[in-house]
Amino acid sequence: MNQAWIDRWNDRYRTDEFAYGEQPNNYLREQLEKLSPGKILFPAEGEGRNAVFAAKLGWEVSAFDISLEGKNKALRLAENSQVSVDYQVGQLETLNYKPEQFDVLALIYAHFPAAIKSSYHKSLRAYLRKGGIVIFEAFSKNHLGYLAKNENVGGPKEVDMLFSIEEIRSDFADFDIITLEEKEIELSEGLFHNGQGSVIRFVGRKK
Repeated sequence: MNQAWIDRWNDRYRTDEFAYGEQPNNYLREQLEKLSPGKILFPAEGEGRNAVFAAKLGWEVSAFDISLEGKNKALRLAENSQVSVDYQVGQLETLNYKPEQFDVLALIYAHFPAAIKSSYHKSLRAYLRKGGIVIFEAFSKNHLGYLAKNENVGGPKEVDMLFSIEEIRSDFADFDIITLEEKEIELSEGLFHNGQGSVIRFVGRKK
């Protein structure tokens, strides 16, 4: 990831207000509440709303992002919530996670650059134990039509950064599929996710 990409996210997270709000993503909330707490990893976690929610449920939470500004906000949110989150800044290949370290991998609007998104998914799978769960929600390729009508719903404008069911099925080929669907939803998350959009939702169990 180049410096311009890092600068973009630092600029977004630099303001006092939380870009995507302080409350967790609804789909993540629904899925985590079905599980017993364990160790969970949040890639591209930004300002920490989902990580902090998991910590409040009793999970041992690890998170990372390329944005130092995102980490600063996440740690402030964690402190205000009286929980702790192990939050690192850097790209995945520079971090020290161990194979099969985590019980759950939570990918919530983790839109990596198109050139690396599938390879990142395949690398992240190694950190999930056998029988572990991946929880995924992100914008689908059909989301561009919604974005054209309402920029407030947010999301990447490059189709190659968006997801299809086929891509997720391929990236997580060694998983049993619990849920894999494309769905129209109404978003109300902070400043940048507001309105109707199209998402891919995936829950899978590592074989």
